[in-house]
Amino acid sequence: MRLWSLDPALLDRRALVAGWRETLLAQKVLRGETKGYTRHPQLERFRDRPDPLQAIADYLHAIADEADRRGYSFDRGRISRARSADPDIMYVTSGQLNYELAFLQSKVAGRDPEWGHTHLDDTMTAEPHPLFAVVDGPIETWERVKPAAE
Repeated sequence: MRLWSLDPALLDRRALVAGWRETLLAQKVLRGETKGYTRHPQLERFRDRPDPLQAIADYLHAIADEADRRGYSFDRGRISRARSADPDIMYVTSGQLNYELAFLQSKVAGRDPEWGHTHLDDTMTAEPHPLFAVVDGPIETWERVKPAAE
């Protein structure tokens, strides 16, 4: 499960679609509708919110907004709640965003190099998902860091 901290606009088609599906699964987990993934570390930041289901719904709405911009049809009816008028902003560290951007760049280099060249150049800064504000810091403790490919 990968719940990106990055702005959905940075995600290639496969990452955007996978992010949608995986976040819908996360929503089910938070609603208590699954037996699996209940202790997934990426859910910690949503569980820590005053209203985890609203936080995940607002997160999903931002992914659906990007899908709309690209002409995809993600079914917003699958989101358990309407978008909040005043979303609960979460924090993500700069180290986490930089890690995710590098991880995405490595994935995209192999599956969609053209997207990488036009959307993920090596000099860019990692922009956060609209639900997140950036604070200085290392990679988040919930992240399971993948070793660099040799």
